[in-house]
Amino acid sequence: MQSWPVQDAKARFSEFLEACMQDGPQLVTKRGTEAAVLIPVAEWRRLSAAARPSLKALLLSDEARAEFELPARGQARRRAVAPLD
Repeated sequence: MQSWPVQDAKARFSEFLEACMQDGPQLVTKRGTEAAVLIPVAEWRRLSAAARPSLKALLLSDEARAEFELPARGQARRRAVAPLD
């Protein structure tokens, strides 16, 4: 992966983009530290698709997908039910 200082990436954007499409991901640095990566759209779509779990994976997952607390077992309060007449 080639590294480009941000000022070079801005000044030579067409060359920067061409290098990305031909050679793959290109790293952008700002003040010597890694700041961003330009990747071809096909690679982005592949990575995005791989990052999304399938519905089956979500349903079978042990991890919670929301932040809420459940009361301890046996501690839940129930609403009173009106007697049937």
